[in-house]
Amino acid sequence: MTTDFQSSEKLMLHNGLSEANAALVAMLAWLRQQSYAFITVSPASHALVNGRPGNETAKDIHGVLGWSRPFAPDVVGEPLFALLEQAHALEHVGSLWRSRFRVSSLAGQLFLHSSFPTVEGDAIFFGPDTYRFAQGIERHLALLRPRVRRAVDIGSGSGAGAILLAQRLPQAEVHGVDINDKALALAAVNGIAAGLSNLHWRHSDLLQALDGEFDLIVSNPPFLVDAAERAYRHGGGPLGAGLSLKIVDTALDRLAPYGTLLLYTGVAVMDGQDLFKKEVDARLKDSGWHYEYQEMDPDIFGEELDSPVYSNADRLAAVTLMVQRPG
Repeated sequence: MTTDFQSSEKLMLHNGLSEANAALVAMLAWLRQQSYAFITVSPASHALVNGRPGNETAKDIHGVLGWSRPFAPDVVGEPLFALLEQAHALEHVGSLWRSRFRVSSLAGQLFLHSSFPTVEGDAIFFGPDTYRFAQGIERHLALLRPRVRRAVDIGSGSGAGAILLAQRLPQAEVHGVDINDKALALAAVNGIAAGLSNLHWRHSDLLQALDGEFDLIVSNPPFLVDAAERAYRHGGGPLGAGLSLKIVDTALDRLAPYGTLLLYTGVAVMDGQDLFKKEVDARLKDSGWHYEYQEMDPDIFGEELDSPVYSNADRLAAVTLMVQRPG
């Protein structure tokens, strides 16, 4: 099924926003009025903090919507509890309640995403990779000041990348695509709450559902090998790099003249060799295209090294790849 959510304003005008999602928009507005902010940590850190004595249940809104802890209704108060009920965002945990969503802050905006732990196949992930991805986008826009008329975020998830682009490039037509309709619906809520009108959301495997060329393609795809092959984690291919390489190939076909790809991903380093970079070099070294490759963080998701897939890996690293099509 193809889902085209149109722009944020059209969503509201054409009643494309359900009562539950309207309640989520209202909840984000209420949280903004309360100056709510929360930085989401890695799953391993989240589990460690929640496992400390005294953190079994939430004592404030951050415990409810940041740390995903069970709570009693009086912890959040009547207005917020009513909005969570209206949004169908609550589930029972014994005699207590738990929110099905978390809310994180980034670049002056609030983002709804899945509660911890993200075990479902269609979970919407947001975490340290999202912040690094945003930093890469900010740096790219600040240094190159590209002229962008049309941009797309491939695998948009919570919509963070597309929303950041729409904020920074108000003159541009910005698309967010994903294969997860649940993520697209939540991204649309986040975009409406951000007050942006130049966003378009569509169900698409890579760019198959969109026509034409793009001045800017960004992506923060899943890059791990996940035994359950959950869409938000599993990158496929060699050591999780399969989807990242498909995005590179897609960009080579769909970038406009002087257009750029900004890819943030994770790579496995084996015996000192970055195998993803080796594949990128094979595609681009003699192509005439300009590209830059940078390691942003040398050691991420260290707990994954315990899995058999990465038993011979030195480390997992966060990298950014910028590719520019010649004119």
